[in-house]
Amino acid sequence: MSTVTVSQSVQKRITATLFLSQSLFGAAMIASFTLMAIVAAHLSGSDSAAGVPPMLTMLGRSAAAYPVGWLMDRAGRRPGLSLGYMLAMLGAMLSVASIISGSFMGFCVGSVLFGMGRGASEQARFVAAEVYLPHRQAKVIGLIVFAGAVGAIGGPLLVDPSGRLAAAYGLHAHTGPYLAATVFAALSAALTFTLLRPDPMAVGRRLVVQAREADSPARSLRVIFAGGTVRLAVTAMVIGQLVMTLIMVITPLHMDHHSHSLKAISWVIMSHTLGMYGLSSLTGWLTDRAGRVPIIAMGSIMLAVSSLLTPASADMASLAFALFLLGLGWNFCFIAGSSLLSSALSSSERGRAQGANEMMIALAAGTGSLGTGFVFAWGNIVAVSIVGLVFSLALIGVTVWFVQVRLGVRSEKCP
Repeated sequence: MSTVTVSQSVQKRITATLFLSQSLFGAAMIASFTLMAIVAAHLSGSDSAAGVPPMLTMLGRSAAAYPVGWLMDRAGRRPGLSLGYMLAMLGAMLSVASIISGSFMGFCVGSVLFGMGRGASEQARFVAAEVYLPHRQAKVIGLIVFAGAVGAIGGPLLVDPSGRLAAAYGLHAHTGPYLAATVFAALSAALTFTLLRPDPMAVGRRLVVQAREADSPARSLRVIFAGGTVRLAVTAMVIGQLVMTLIMVITPLHMDHHSHSLKAISWVIMSHTLGMYGLSSLTGWLTDRAGRVPIIAMGSIMLAVSSLLTPASADMASLAFALFLLGLGWNFCFIAGSSLLSSALSSSERGRAQGANEMMIALAAGTGSLGTGFVFAWGNIVAVSIVGLVFSLALIGVTVWFVQVRLGVRSEKCP
C-alpha cells in the first residue's frame, strides 16, 4: 500500500475521531450551559451575578488556550485534547456537588474547570485541518464545527429528561444536565486518548514532506499578529464571539422573567446552537468558493440583524429565529476567520498562534458573559441588544476597511 493511501486512511480515522469526540463534548457543553445563568442567579440570589459563571468559563478557556497550544507543539495533539476533556469532566462533577450544597463559589470553580476543557477542545478544528492539504482545510474545519450540531440537538434535549431523572433520585433538577455533561466529557476523553493515533502533529509534518514544501521559519507572535490578514481573521472571531455571547448568555434569564418554561428555553437555545453548528459544512463549502472575506462580511450583517430582532418580541418563535440568526452569523465569522488564520500560518507557528487566538476569543466571550448580566440588570434585553449592534457594526466597518486597503494595494501594483 502506498504512503498516500495510508495517509488518506489515517486522515479519515483522525477526522472521524475528532468529529465524534467533539459531538459528545458539544452535547455536554450545551446541556450544562442551558441552565448556567439560571443556576447562577438562584445560587447567588442576584440577577446581576447571572453572567459570572459563564464569564469564568470563558476566563478558564482563555487561561488554558495558550498553555494547551504550547503543550500540543511539544507533546502532541492527542495529550492536549485528552487533558482538556478530563478537566471539563471534573468541572461538571464539581458543579453537581455545588448545586446540591448550594455553593455559588463551588459552582464558579466548576465553571472555570469546564472552561479550561473547552479551551483545549476549541483547537480540535485546527488539529483536523492540520492533516489535510491547504485546499481542503476550510471544508474540514466546517465539518468539525458541524460536530457541534449534534450537541446543539442533543444538549438542550437532555436538559428536561436529565432534570426529571435527577429529581426522581432525590437530587435537585438542575443537577441533571451537569451529570449528563460529566458522562459525555468522560466519553470524549476516552475516545480521543484511545483512537486519535497516530498523533495529528506527526501526520501534518509528513504531509509537508510529501508535498515537498519547506516549512517557513517560525515568526514571533508580535510579527504574526501585525499582519492585516491575521488581524481581520482574529477580529472576526473575537467580535463574533463577543456579540453572540452577550445575547445568548442572557436570553434564558430574559425568557425566565417572561415566565417561559424550561422546555421553551431549551428549544430557543437549541435553535441558536443549530444556527451555530448545523450549517457548518455548507459554510465551509461557501468559504472555499465565495472567499473568506465575503463570508465574514455576511456573518457580521447577520449579527447586526439579530441584535435588532432579539428585543422585538418575547414570544418563543420570534426569539428562536433571532437566536438562530445570531448563531449563524457567529458560524460565518468563526469558520471563515479560522480558515483565514490557518492560511496565514506555517506549521511551525500553529500551536502558539492558534492558542493565542483562542485566548483572545475566550477573553472577549468572558467580557461579554460578565458584562451582559450588569447591562441586563440596568436596561433589560434592549440595552444588551444595543451593545451587540454597536460591535456588529464595528466588524462591518473593519471588513470594509480591509477590502479597501487590499484593493488599493492591488491597484498600485497594476498601473
